[in-house]
Amino acid sequence: QVQLVESGGRLVQAGGSLRLSCVASGRPLSDYAMGWFRQAPGGGREFVAGVDWTGAYVNYADVLNGRFIISRDNAKNTLYLQMNTLEFEDTAVYYCAGTLRRIRAGVRLEDYDVWGQGTQVTVSS
Repeated sequence: QVQLVESGGRLVQAGGSLRLSCVASGRPLSDYAMGWFRQAPGGGREFVAGVDWTGAYVNYADVLNGRFIISRDNAKNTLYLQMNTLEFEDTAVYYCAGTLRRIRAGVRLEDYDVWGQGTQVTVSS
């Protein structure tokens, strides 16, 4: 079973950028279709972005309006989320998730089997 560890979250001003990373260990990241989710205070965990096993297919939540980019480097066993033009509403704990099942860029929580512990992103207005 793979272990996933996120990093890169911090306090940032509105309009700024951040890049989150998710490093996989224990099994090659290339075995997994991956996704990013987030959970704001008092809210449920929601889909942000997904990517297939090679990075050729990606999917995003509509609310992002093209501000975020998901990518992966399988040679480094690392998944990324580039977050641009951050807004106060992007404040949340961000989680990476993976699945061995043949579900590419799934948008539902149940599409994923393995989760990281999360990294906090706080955007000041």
